[in-house]
Amino acid sequence: LPSQFSGLLGTVYRRGNLSFTRDGSALISPVGNRISVFDLKNNKCETFPLATRLNIVCVGLSPDGSLAILIDEEGAALLVSLIGKCVIHHFYFHKPVHSVSFSPDGKKFVITKDNVALMYHAPGRKREFNAFVLDKTYYGPYDETTCIDWTDDSKCFAVGSKDMSTWVFGAERWANLIYYSLGGHKDIIVACFFEENSLDLYTISQDAALCVWQCDTELDGLKPMPPKDAAREKNAEKNDEEFLEEPKGEEIRGKANPNEQETRDKVKYSRVAKYFFNKEGDFNNLTSAAYHKKTHLLVTGFASGIFHLHELPDFSLIHSLSISDQRIASISINCTGDWIAFGCSGLGQLLVWEWQSESYVLKQQGHFNSMVSLAYSPDGQYIVTGGEDGKVKVWNTSSSFCFVTFTEHTSGITAVTFTSNGYVILSASLDGTVRAFDLHRYRNFRTFTSPRPSQFSCLAVDSSGEIVSAGSQDSFEIFIWSMQSGRLLDVLSGHEGPISSLSFNPMKCVLASASWDKTVKLWDMLDSWRTKETLILNSDVLVVAFRPDGKELAVAALNGQITFWDHENAVQTGSIEGRHDLQMGRKELDKITAKQAAKGKSFTTLCYSADGQSVLAGGLSKFVCIYNVKEQILMKKFEISCNFSLDAMEEYLDRRKMTEFGSMALIDEGAGGEDGVAIPLPGVKRGDMSYRHFKPEIRVTCLRFSPTGRSWAATTTEGLLIYSLDSGLIFDPFELDIDVTPSNIHKTLHQKEYTMAIIMAFKLNEKKLIQEVIEAVPSNEIDVVCSSLPDLYVEKVLEFLASAFEISCHLEFYLIWAHKLLMLHGQKLKTRSVKLLPVIQFLQKSIQRHFEDVSKLCEWNIYNIKYALAVSQQRGMKRLAEETLVDEDDLDSDSDYLM
Repeated sequence: LPSQFSGLLGTVYRRGNLSFTRDGSALISPVGNRISVFDLKNNKCETFPLATRLNIVCVGLSPDGSLAILIDEEGAALLVSLIGKCVIHHFYFHKPVHSVSFSPDGKKFVITKDNVALMYHAPGRKREFNAFVLDKTYYGPYDETTCIDWTDDSKCFAVGSKDMSTWVFGAERWANLIYYSLGGHKDIIVACFFEENSLDLYTISQDAALCVWQCDTELDGLKPMPPKDAAREKNAEKNDEEFLEEPKGEEIRGKANPNEQETRDKVKYSRVAKYFFNKEGDFNNLTSAAYHKKTHLLVTGFASGIFHLHELPDFSLIHSLSISDQRIASISINCTGDWIAFGCSGLGQLLVWEWQSESYVLKQQGHFNSMVSLAYSPDGQYIVTGGEDGKVKVWNTSSSFCFVTFTEHTSGITAVTFTSNGYVILSASLDGTVRAFDLHRYRNFRTFTSPRPSQFSCLAVDSSGEIVSAGSQDSFEIFIWSMQSGRLLDVLSGHEGPISSLSFNPMKCVLASASWDKTVKLWDMLDSWRTKETLILNSDVLVVAFRPDGKELAVAALNGQITFWDHENAVQTGSIEGRHDLQMGRKELDKITAKQAAKGKSFTTLCYSADGQSVLAGGLSKFVCIYNVKEQILMKKFEISCNFSLDAMEEYLDRRKMTEFGSMALIDEGAGGEDGVAIPLPGVKRGDMSYRHFKPEIRVTCLRFSPTGRSWAATTTEGLLIYSLDSGLIFDPFELDIDVTPSNIHKTLHQKEYTMAIIMAFKLNEKKLIQEVIEAVPSNEIDVVCSSLPDLYVEKVLEFLASAFEISCHLEFYLIWAHKLLMLHGQKLKTRSVKLLPVIQFLQKSIQRHFEDVSKLCEWNIYNIKYALAVSQQRGMKRLAEETLVDEDDLDSDSDYLM
């Protein structure tokens, strides 16, 4: 079963700082407690299979691009290898960290927490017992530190603070620069930047003011401290450290107002200019900034969603644009200075802007509220999601990007589905409409409504794609429409409670409807929609699903039971008591324990696997359960999230958060923390007083299995999670005997016994060996080999071809294999079509993807050839015209001569 986490779709940015990779072609974005890497050149996105305990707030990248430090809300850090995509080291900073930055030479990194800056030795390439060794602690600011920037040669760094001051510290103890304090601002420092190869500094504050500071010393003018003084200070520190359990490192304590003696022969700064961004007063607070040293480009983002591009030090405006109506939380510029990345945490937007051509390189946005429903396309290539924000989004499973968003609905989406041809998407909404969208022209071509306004809670479409049905949650009726005409065909009445779920039988014209009236009704489409059967259950029915072959029906009820029915004979064939497997978490404000709360919980979403042998179930919990239908046992439990920033994650309440007056969660600490004031003081106009801090609750709203059988997806509070088959090295032999060894396979191959070699390779079941054997078969022998393959191995070869198509460049060779196998064994395969359907759909998906890529390339090449021919033809005609003119001139001159 697919069990490896392979991707997170639907969420592109949450909070924290964006970072470009070393080559500037990929962008690293924190999404909750994970990181996603957006490859902008190859148009792909990948989410790393690692996670922090809470949401990530800052990311630091090493200059060589091989390591990253991820720090969460409480200051727990992960040292991550970006090459191996694995965690190397865990570390805890004990307090929330505001920013982290590696030195340009990669030897040190600085983090800011509270009112101090801590410098650590950067982890090296060798194995170390402790990867994080504290080097120096810098004191100076009175309030929390906010930002860091290094000089190009790693000799000094600057730290901004909420006390409106900026401090310049020496990474080493320089005789003429240990610390320097800069004022000049009237608000929190948002960013500070050094000029290229210089100690000159720019500081930017939240009230949209920029100060330009000039230093009287060059970087080369920094003098090392005399050895005597340095040795004296080190000895004093060693004496202090003898009494400590662990060395604290060197301490540097800065003074805001040093006396004359301390400033003599030291570096001096002078403010040469002060600029203001919002002279007209039409901008809110400045929230983020980035500076590209080589091109002297300053990018600033505001709370109103506007951003400015300025050239420094002249402060000349290049352009000013609005990209969102939400606060710009993070800005990053790539190494060449061409692309600028913007992150807006309010709407979860991620944008990459090419400022010279004024065009988007990337424009992605997740669902504003939580996702409610999802559906796979028949070939498994696309996923459609519907959210409470009323948007329908279509995602490409191979690139993980959303390529179209439909915004026609005016209320939350309750259900989405694809038709059998894969080119039409249907969505039901609480706004009283069911809409059909065309994936060729990206438009809403049909809108289905009921005679009286009704909120639709569920949706189903038959296997032909002609009949659309939707269930109402207020009038207890089921509405049936024709896809072609858009007319209402019938209204099915009979249920005495809200309709909770609908499902069409994939093989017959039968519709199953589940309701809160404790019944499941089966309606026969061919018999004028009469009720064929009514299945009575002990509790309110929440979800119903047919097995892919249409012979079994699974029903989940409010009492936590999943029951299986032979709907032809209206007989229950089995049941699973799944309430205890849900394993609820306890919410911060819950008065009862998780164990007690679980007694009233149940599965709210259900789906069969592609082969119909197992069933996936999920609900208001962090677990997804997979049950074997035949044995009726729990096979596996997936923990979909380990993010404790979400509510209902912990089984027991943390006693440290409890007081005699109740839970600490009742205190609204986060109100206005970032862009306003937490305490509403008299006369204070800043900050949104209606802002409230809240924790989303972890839940699984919808589960679907891919038709290819290789992956399944879940819409959760975290986003759209995809789990696929583990692609790691697994030794999984098939009918293995003692003579099947790699050397014997190579010997058989050498003797040109291709069929035997293929059978032996599949018995050993090593992918590389199978590939070697299949690719060794000459193309003119494929026909003979295919005809002599036993039926059992035809299916295995087809499955291998489908997976090989995704990575191999031998396109024509594998297409010949697929064509010959299907032509020669088509009739036999048809008899096992239900079992083989996932494999065939996986093969179709792989071929379709290549077809789209190659057809685009061919069209482009045809256009280029036509253009080249037209140009050469034009040049030929021009040359011919010139030659004709020359000949006429010669004739004229000859006639003049004769005369």
